[in-house]
Amino acid sequence: MRVLIADDDAIHLRQMETLLVKMGYEVVKASDGTQALKALEGPDPAPLAVLDWMMPGMDGLQVCREIRKRYAERLMHVILLTMRDRPDDLVAGLEAGADDYLVKPVSHGELSARLRAAQRLIELQQKLLEAHERLRVLATHDELTGLLNRRAILDTLSRETERSERQAQPLAALLIDLDYFKRVNDTHGHLAGDAVLREAARRITATVRSYDAVGRYGGEEFLVVASNLDHAGALELAERVRTQFKKDPMAVEGASLPVTLSVGVAALPGGLKAPTHRVLALADDCLYKAKRSGRDLTVMETL
Repeated sequence: MRVLIADDDAIHLRQMETLLVKMGYEVVKASDGTQALKALEGPDPAPLAVLDWMMPGMDGLQVCREIRKRYAERLMHVILLTMRDRPDDLVAGLEAGADDYLVKPVSHGELSARLRAAQRLIELQQKLLEAHERLRVLATHDELTGLLNRRAILDTLSRETERSERQAQPLAALLIDLDYFKRVNDTHGHLAGDAVLREAARRITATVRSYDAVGRYGGEEFLVVASNLDHAGALELAERVRTQFKKDPMAVEGASLPVTLSVGVAALPGGLKAPTHRVLALADDCLYKAKRSGRDLTVMETL
């Protein structure tokens, strides 16, 4: 793990560096507070910092305050080193944002123990953040396809319809349904059906624009929310997705399966107050017309 050490005493700084390297840490050095903050600006800053309280220009307390102000979301453990040992000094250091406080001269054993404890704490916090992110993904994404789940894609549609009205920007909602999907499950089994759904999700995502939102609406239905896309652009996007499926069969379980889809598109001109249920109802009606007209078809209407 990387450790930032900041001290204006060159001899003490060199001694600290030698000690920490022997402990197995990668050391970043700074000779004052300004250099210490500069060292934290990069993309991979040290998560541990050992700062001397008394430094020219910007002392350790000021560095602590700046760290907490600038990098409030960053996992970082700060230890202050000082000759001061009054209770008021301890309080001042902790209130400035330090996590720990050591009075000089510091024994090597105590410093090593404090750093190991800080490292364990940072690693635990990192694991908690990763677990929180996994839970967030599970709550907003479909487990099979990795796309946004129904609730998340509907929330996206709601936000985008409000933005379309507020900013007078066009919007399109594409409701996509795989044609005769039941035949895949009945003929090749549900595992093959799952593989088709995953591949369908991959193809749709790869074909739409990078900033379009794609979600699994339910079963074999997918919903694409395409912001700032006019009538002609919405039709072109829907047709691009449909023809991508039509021209390339899916390789599933050693078989080549031709899979087509039908698309219903609801287009909003922008500046229009359109509740989510109206947009979905129109897209669903267009999808029904595409199915009734023979499938493998795009039907679009404008609100």
